[in-house]
Amino acid sequence: MTIRLNGEERRLDDAATVQTALDLLDVTPDSRGVAVAVDREVVPRARWHETPLHDGAQVEVVMAIQGG
Repeated sequence: MTIRLNGEERRLDDAATVQTALDLLDVTPDSRGVAVAVDREVVPRARWHETPLHDGAQVEVVMAIQGG
């Protein structure tokens, strides 16, 4: 399947989950300051590994960064 991950087209296995997409960005389940939305719906961290993706899904990953 093909998804859009932060605006970039990516090919994933048909059984891919949100966590599969996050793995492409080196985001682990314990990463702090990360929020994920699929098709404009926020996916709770506890469901990243079980939320399936579909062909054409729009996945947005936002990471808080510290600075000053």
